Amino acid sequence: MTNDKTIEPNATHPVITQDALAHLGDGRLAYVKAVRSEDVAQMFPQAPSIAPGLTLFALHAADGTPIMLTDTREAALANAWSQELEPVSLH
Repeated sequence: MTNDKTIEPNATHPVITQDALAHLGDGRLAYVKAVRSEDVAQMFPQAPSIAPGLTLFALHAADGTPIMLTDTREAALANAWSQELEPVSLH
């Protein structure tokens, strides 16, 4: 079964440009993402070597820029609040 529905721009479903989406929440919003230790070097090239098989948590700016890495979600959230960032949930 395929979904052939398309959403036409109108007042109910406005279209947001790629540029506007990229700047959504600039400087105010952040999100926490679980990451595998094997993927840390790609996001944080300056990070020391980390044992494989660990789940870590990265705090990202709204545009996806990695801000910090920690071993708990709570620490990532606390860092967001300390930098006056509003953490949002991703689904």
